[in-house]
Amino acid sequence: MYSANYLANRLRKASLGREDAPFLRNHQTGETVSYGAFFANAERVASVLAQAGLKPGDRVAVQAPKTQAMLELYVGTVLAGGVFLPLNTAYTGPELSYFLKDAKPHVLVCDPEKLDELKSIAADAGVAEILTIGSDESGSLPNLRDGAEPEFDPVVRAPEDLAAILYTSGTTGRSKGAMLTHKALASNSETLKDYWQFTKDDVLIHALPIFHTHGLFVATNISLMAGSSCIFLAGFDAATILDYMPKATSMMGVPTFYVRLLEQDDLAEAAKGMRLFVSGSAPLLAETHDRWNAVTGHAILERYGMTETNMNTSNPYDGERRAGTVGFPLPGVELIVTDPETGAKLPDGEIGMLEVRGPNVFAGYWQMPEKTAEELRENGFFITGDLGRVDEDGYVHIVGRGKDLIISGGYNVYPKEVELEIDELPGVDESAVIGVPHADFGEAVVAVVVPEKGARLDPDTITTGLTGKLARFKQPKRVLVVDALPRNTMGKVQKKQLREEYARLLS
Repeated sequence: MYSANYLANRLRKASLGREDAPFLRNHQTGETVSYGAFFANAERVASVLAQAGLKPGDRVAVQAPKTQAMLELYVGTVLAGGVFLPLNTAYTGPELSYFLKDAKPHVLVCDPEKLDELKSIAADAGVAEILTIGSDESGSLPNLRDGAEPEFDPVVRAPEDLAAILYTSGTTGRSKGAMLTHKALASNSETLKDYWQFTKDDVLIHALPIFHTHGLFVATNISLMAGSSCIFLAGFDAATILDYMPKATSMMGVPTFYVRLLEQDDLAEAAKGMRLFVSGSAPLLAETHDRWNAVTGHAILERYGMTETNMNTSNPYDGERRAGTVGFPLPGVELIVTDPETGAKLPDGEIGMLEVRGPNVFAGYWQMPEKTAEELRENGFFITGDLGRVDEDGYVHIVGRGKDLIISGGYNVYPKEVELEIDELPGVDESAVIGVPHADFGEAVVAVVVPEKGARLDPDTITTGLTGKLARFKQPKRVLVVDALPRNTMGKVQKKQLREEYARLLS
């Protein structure tokens, strides 16, 4: 019955006829949820959305805790023909206001604890309906779900219809909504399922958040498409994950997961029965890769993706997983290295801009045709903004970023957004925000601040001044007060020089 809805059909196919097979093993509740029960609930959620007036193509914005109900909402939104818009739970009210006004969702789903704060923000943005999901699986949406009938008739959706919008920022500080189609999400997850050899017998440790690509469109979609099961954790806890490893076969994580798991005494014994560890969302240090291999006997599989494209490359499942590289382009994905100035293709071995093309690539930026034209070429290649090279064996190396993007703990931080907030604080003349190496987070946010003439600035004052204005992951780990920022002859701040100067600041 799901055949008319492109993505839903592919999410459901592997579990048809296996209604009693376990899908979610919910650590929070202690319950195991079957495929039959999960999809019945997703259909009920779709009914709730339809009754709330959701039409095909309408957006459903979600800022809620990681729960079974939120996953049901994701699939229910797809079934109802809506566009799923997950938002980082750390975003503040002012940040959320921008997304709601830009995307104009019909429905907002939030944590009951934030309902009072967000009511006026949602009303100001024209949101028609607010529902809630709490961390204990309670809330108005689960209540309505439980009172609805299953067997919702999925809305017809074609491969090119939108399934989701994920916001990603730019160096100007204005966030962009990457439009992801049914085909882009389905094709990428199907490719990864096969490439990483997931089957119905797999049990994935799922400790990633589900408001971005890695936890939602990689971990969850692959599990559904393989008909496998997830050990579903609200967040990362090293000891808990270690306890679950003997019952699991695979795990997906960010580098921080692996750094902290290496601190656990019983890691080698716990990891014996595992078949696959995947890392992404931030660069994995070669040192971490080598230590993990030495302790567990497993080579972490590192891959490369981004909001606009899902996954582009992966180290091989069978074959050498080379530390410091992100492997090869996935089947169906083309990757080229081009001259950043001219766009001309460069030969292997030379460093340039990475561009990718394939069914995984997004459809463009929401209501930003000019920005779409800047980054998505007419020939279908997307300009990633990442600098890299392809070595003589075909492995892709990421060597830097053409943009100032900082990836800290798997989350994207865009310096301009942080700088704008710092520059508004009393006594600040200007600031430069950079990323520096950090053993736990991959990169840490550091602010270099110049005081106004005659003003005295205390780094703690800057930190305090940002509280409540920016999500915690965007706030600087260190604030440095200096007399002046380095500039070139054209007056442009030399962030490369700052990164080099402070490269060992937190090591």
